[in-house]
Amino acid sequence: MSGKAKRRDDDDASDADSEGHAPPMKSLKKDSDDDPDSVTICEISKNRRVAVRNWKGSIMVDIREFYVKDGKQLPGRKGISLTMDQWNVLRNHVEEIDKAVNENS
Repeated sequence: MSGKAKRRDDDDASDADSEGHAPPMKSLKKDSDDDPDSVTICEISKNRRVAVRNWKGSIMVDIREFYVKDGKQLPGRKGISLTMDQWNVLRNHVEEIDKAVNENS
């Protein structure tokens, strides 16, 4: 057996709320408890968030799953941090992505 085992978070965040059952947050929230340079934009589902943060002097759009440990929500390994260049590329292709989603649903 190899030394690399696939790790699953206890909360199994990849399941139920993938259809967007959680409503987006109404206002921006400063994550002062966890990261003073992070602002949560919305909660995609129970355990998924979109945040904008400053990391090593760069602004990043962070889409990440969270898990609970000792009563505190912590960021998990599953997620992506987009640089502003990457975010702009994604944002510029939203209409194409929407069209592809609609054609395949």
